[in-house]
Amino acid sequence: MNKKYEDLANAIVLAAVKDYRAALRKLNKHPRNQAALNTKEEVERFFHSGWYRLLTSLDPDMLIKQLNEEVAS
Repeated sequence: MNKKYEDLANAIVLAAVKDYRAALRKLNKHPRNQAALNTKEEVERFFHSGWYRLLTSLDPDMLIKQLNEEVAS
């Protein structure tokens, strides 16, 4: 893959990770926060999408598990 496209793909995945992490932190403090719940669900759909698979080879379930463990600790 072209370096510029690879950088863009990595930036897209990283932005999703940051959004997911922020949503998890909000949900830890306010479990009924609908906006955070919506973001969490939207990012999980992205992680399991064909688009995500085109951008990276990272296992989405492992990534979700690691982020949940990171935020819980």
